[in-house]
Amino acid sequence: MLIEKNVPLQACNSFGIVAKAHCLVRIGNQAELQRLLAEPESAAQAKFVLGGGSNIVLTGDVKPMVLKVEIKGRRLISEFAKAFVVEAGAGENWHDFVAWTLAQGYPGLENMALIPGTVGAAPVQNIGAYGVELQDRFDSLDAVDLQTGKEFTLNAAQCAFGYRDSVFKHQSTSLGLAGRALITRVRFSLPKPWKAVLGYADLERKMLESGIAQPSAQQMFQWICDIRRAKLPDPALIGNAGSFFKNPTVTPEQCADIIARDPKIVYYHLADGSIKLAAGWLIDACGWKGKSVGNAGVYEKQALVLVNRGGATGGEVMTLAKAIQTSVYERFGIRLEPEPVVV
Repeated sequence: MLIEKNVPLQACNSFGIVAKAHCLVRIGNQAELQRLLAEPESAAQAKFVLGGGSNIVLTGDVKPMVLKVEIKGRRLISEFAKAFVVEAGAGENWHDFVAWTLAQGYPGLENMALIPGTVGAAPVQNIGAYGVELQDRFDSLDAVDLQTGKEFTLNAAQCAFGYRDSVFKHQSTSLGLAGRALITRVRFSLPKPWKAVLGYADLERKMLESGIAQPSAQQMFQWICDIRRAKLPDPALIGNAGSFFKNPTVTPEQCADIIARDPKIVYYHLADGSIKLAAGWLIDACGWKGKSVGNAGVYEKQALVLVNRGGATGGEVMTLAKAIQTSVYERFGIRLEPEPVVV
């Protein structure tokens, strides 16, 4: 267990925002975490759990003790007639884990390829892309209570997954675990037999261009990677946190009202009868694509992505985000909700 003081966090957040952690502890395994929590001085300090830093906006130095999760490990837990159950340490890189499952012959996560971040952060956000969400492939997870040091296990129902949401993002109720738990391991149930999840325009276009009507899991993985690389900036080159806003959901009546005024709006029908609007389209329609506030800007190829044009502060990012929210609300009556955690 390594404890460091005044640690620069620019390399630990995908936005590349300059900030420091007053105290940072690298957690390589569960035993290290429990030793830390057993020390009275450490146990009394407020704590902030940091994974890959791909879903946060730092607005200043971080005063709580930062727990940098670096727990590794990937393995097949069991195989049943209907599924493979695989497990990964919370500190594993998500995309690398997806690639590993395919290499081992355990398909099912390919639609979520190239999503930045770590395995441990994936259930917190209930990540998803191209028709598949983490909850669709989730089995269970292990975590440690940061107040008591005790380990516990949660199944899908206990995680209370929602659209980019889970029990780990809430503090308001006794059941909320935000700031109270650190995820150590996550298990996934990957269905057998495997079936490609298609239906998105980008994937349909790939099928037409390639002439492949029944893509393999590896082909799907490559298509998803190609699509994401064409649309989204590489955080290693341009600081960003991926999609900055959630796609809002509205009633059919609300959607019909917007269509009457803006017939080109992009929307998707959901199983519960509600309609999901494309937040990127709403932002683009308000003229924000390519615009900047200070050193924070809206990506030229995808209006849903806010970027660091060089030296942006967390304050500039949030000023830009709030200006976008105001524009969208004034034009469409829709309130956009940010995805990243603001620290």
